[in-house]
Amino acid sequence: MTAALSSDADLVRLLHGKAVPLADLKDPAAFSLPFARFGGTRVVLLGEATHGSSEFYRARAAITRRLIEDHGFNIVAVEADWPDASRVDRYVRNRPGGQYDEHVFARFPTWMWRNREFAEFVEWLRSHNKTQASGHEAEFRGLDVYSLRSSISEVLRYLDQADPEAARLARRRYGCLSPFQGEPAWYGRAVLTGEHDACEDAVTAQLQELLQRQFASRRAEDLFDATQNARVVQAAERYYRLMFRGSTQSWNMRDTHMFDMLQTLLQARGPDSKAVVWAHNSHIGNAAATEMGWDGQLNIGQLCKEEFGAAAVSIGFGTHDGTVAAADDWDEPMEVMSIVPSRRGSIESLFNQAGHAASLTDLRNDPDLSAALAEPRLERAIGVVYRSDTELQSHYFKAVLHQQFDGFVWFDHTEAVTPLPSDPPKGTPETYPFGL
Repeated sequence: MTAALSSDADLVRLLHGKAVPLADLKDPAAFSLPFARFGGTRVVLLGEATHGSSEFYRARAAITRRLIEDHGFNIVAVEADWPDASRVDRYVRNRPGGQYDEHVFARFPTWMWRNREFAEFVEWLRSHNKTQASGHEAEFRGLDVYSLRSSISEVLRYLDQADPEAARLARRRYGCLSPFQGEPAWYGRAVLTGEHDACEDAVTAQLQELLQRQFASRRAEDLFDATQNARVVQAAERYYRLMFRGSTQSWNMRDTHMFDMLQTLLQARGPDSKAVVWAHNSHIGNAAATEMGWDGQLNIGQLCKEEFGAAAVSIGFGTHDGTVAAADDWDEPMEVMSIVPSRRGSIESLFNQAGHAASLTDLRNDPDLSAALAEPRLERAIGVVYRSDTELQSHYFKAVLHQQFDGFVWFDHTEAVTPLPSDPPKGTPETYPFGL
């Protein structure tokens, strides 16, 4: 017991010495200065230990601003639905049809992208883009798979204007999914039980047609948007079929889709494309270094490492205590909840003992940290659902930190995001409760 405590005490001293203290977030430029070291990469993945902590959103905004302004990053891609993100993209790039209002990101969990902290970043990005030449603005994009109904609507809306005959064919193809658009999970169950044929061929044919078509009378931007929505429909169809075969298959399919969307964005932007990704730690840290990876799950972070190597860096975030915006269960009202202080022996507990209020630890190419962090330790993940009474079972997993992340941002104390009003959507939510 004494040896273990001594080892942890040594690690705490090492973490204290290696960490770079961060300036107050009230000064975003000073806060983000240490992150310039990541500016020479092509993809920077910024995590979060919760989906509802103000400091995580404000920190990612400050870091992203520096990467855009000083290092040429031109894509911001987030763990959100393509159709809603597309409306925000048009808003921040000052294009027709753009909006960031109560109708955008209106379904559960609304506070993820309808909060004051994120809204401030949206307004900054819009102002920044006004200073850029046409075609050089920073894009804002969504990577996730859940927008089956709205993505179908967007494909049909585009085709109604571009080619009404193609729109009629698309309606017939997507008609296979029509009975399930209000509750897509039922589609997967119906296919699994043999009550309904799979719609895979129909949605794939629709995507292939959009990929092949060139509409001279429409802007390429509109065609790209419709095609990405068709990608989402294809991925969602497969996701809901896999959902009833096991969480690992559907998780892997979801993260593979998000990675594929990221690659498409980089390719579309050209050889000078550089992307910042905002997603939960569980998506952006290398899954191969975590308990989830040891159980067969992969994620965006792992796929980025395999594809881009050192040109992709993942930066995790952590906190010890405070408050968080979350719900008791899926599709329940948001509450401001107290975060249980981090469990003794966990990664978070060690950083808490290291004594910095806010810090950045660069985990790359550091033999001392690699040796000290070689053993798996508990790490906390809070999604849109927080169950503090079963926190160890519900929110902790094991990971090897220096293999999971290239950098780690620490906030000893965090506060809940401030939600903005939203317009509750009609119908049943399309999401499936992974919560991360």
